[in-house]
Amino acid sequence: MASVLCAQMGNLSLARNLTQRHSQAFRGAAPFTPSLRPCRPLTLTQPRREVIRAARIAGVEVPNQKYIEYSLQYVYGIGHTTAKAILASTEVPNKRTRELTEEELTILRDEVEKYMTEGDLRRFNALNIKRLKDIGCYRGRRHIAGLPVRGQRTRTNARTRKGKRAGPITGKKVAKK
Repeated sequence: MASVLCAQMGNLSLARNLTQRHSQAFRGAAPFTPSLRPCRPLTLTQPRREVIRAARIAGVEVPNQKYIEYSLQYVYGIGHTTAKAILASTEVPNKRTRELTEEELTILRDEVEKYMTEGDLRRFNALNIKRLKDIGCYRGRRHIAGLPVRGQRTRTNARTRKGKRAGPITGKKVAKK
């Protein structure tokens, strides 16, 4: 009852303030500042929703502000196509990560666990490269030498694999004239 009375009084004071404000605006006076603040009625029916600070999927904290389709791509081994496939198979709507419920996050975590991601995928790739080096095949030798592996030219370019250009030869004496 008190909240209803407070709401009614608040509405009355707001209506009075509006009429006073309009009449003073025409007179050229300073704007009226209300002395009585309207009371906010208590809303006990709306439960507080837990705000997810940072969602963890496959051991990675994904960003809250982005849509889940793009947040999933922060996990190593999940690209755009895989993220879309995960959302399609789980039937989770593509909304911002902070808007997901805990049940939806659990469903997504379970689906991501089916893929090889993060440490397992890194280890798998490292073992494949080590195997190539051990058997001494062409690709393995290129990995050892730090040169391009897939047939790119090395006379020019290939700076990513080769590193910075070597400067003039150090220790070489310059001929004096």
